[in-house]
Amino acid sequence: MSQTYHSLILDRVIRSKFKRSPRPILVNNWEATYFDFNEDKLKPIVDEAKKLGIEMFVLDDGWFGHRDDDNSSLGDWQVYEKKFPQGLKHFADYVHEQGLKFGLWFEPEMISFDSDLYRAHPDYLMQVPGRKPSPSRNQYVLDLGRKEVRDNIFAQMTKILDNSGVDYVKWDMNRHLSDIYENDLPADQQGEVYHRYVLGLYDLSERLVDRYPDILLEGCSGGGGRFDIGMAYYCPQIWASDNSDAIARLVIQYGTSLVYPQSMMTSHVSVSPNEQNGRITPFDTRGAVAMCGDLGYELDLTKMSDEDKAAVKQQVADYKQIRGLTQYGKFYTLKAPLDSNQAAWMTVSDDQNEAVVTTVNIMSYAQPYLTKTKLAGLDPDKNYEDLATGKVYGGDELMNLGFYDPTQPHKDFTAKMYHFKAIAD
Repeated sequence: MSQTYHSLILDRVIRSKFKRSPRPILVNNWEATYFDFNEDKLKPIVDEAKKLGIEMFVLDDGWFGHRDDDNSSLGDWQVYEKKFPQGLKHFADYVHEQGLKFGLWFEPEMISFDSDLYRAHPDYLMQVPGRKPSPSRNQYVLDLGRKEVRDNIFAQMTKILDNSGVDYVKWDMNRHLSDIYENDLPADQQGEVYHRYVLGLYDLSERLVDRYPDILLEGCSGGGGRFDIGMAYYCPQIWASDNSDAIARLVIQYGTSLVYPQSMMTSHVSVSPNEQNGRITPFDTRGAVAMCGDLGYELDLTKMSDEDKAAVKQQVADYKQIRGLTQYGKFYTLKAPLDSNQAAWMTVSDDQNEAVVTTVNIMSYAQPYLTKTKLAGLDPDKNYEDLATGKVYGGDELMNLGFYDPTQPHKDFTAKMYHFKAIAD
């Protein structure tokens, strides 16, 4: 079922030129700086990304209006001059000069009370007449069902995108819809507002994708809230969750993979202890889990130890060798993390000549017991070499008998990746 969904979405739904192109390895500045940044503070992160082989820098929330926290400026898509006194293109040019692509965060569906847009057009806010609207993250919803609202946001976004050298847009939506009411509809049509909102969202997305076919558009809504097959038409990848903890991501990514291809699923390596739940997870495990989807980094590269920087450099180099397979190969769940203390998945090339396998052992035990991982989707008549060890297995052996998982007592949250290639008889 999952493979049918993956094929349907990749081949019949996604319209972007990026539908089967390798996804860039990126670093996002959000968990590195939050709102506390300027051009000079960001440049060292860009410099470090270049050294480590990362391919894109993404500038997240806080570059617009006068936004130093989440209380203002949504709806004012003009560059914050205090942070970028020479303009956004000046910084984008610096990123490009280092050999990286440049990505930019927007939240086009939202508005702040403290914004020029609200002061000029309070009626753009989605609000039931006579009732105080309900905030979430100190922000409110724009009425995208109305064309004049969409036109305003489109004009602001195009002014930025036409002049700033943007290669990628992260389209975020950090709250649910509420106060459902459209000011230009009569009472007997208010039941249409949800539907009209989505059609407006599609219209704005369509106009942007048509105008900027060379910009990679990523969807996001607190993470997986934006996963939707309709949105896949515009967004060939979507941020899977704001929960970036690798162990929590095992369940998140397992559930996502039931319907959506792994190339749609953005997954980042974050700091340890994790900032969402405080969990301490080995760096190798964080990388292995993130490589299940589109690999990125959500941390301050300049504050990492030399050991972790070396690990990033190796992860990036390894991922560049396998991402064509891990992003677009045939995906198999071998062990679901909901059912056991382990998770395992693999991708296989169409010709069955190559496979990448990942296994994760979640908790350790004082007396660990032996477990096996059995593979799937291989050719039973071919022999496969484990490229790390040189050991050769029959395809039938790997699928019917499998191999023993490594045991690491006294160590939680361990992962191992395997790369197999078929060898000539």
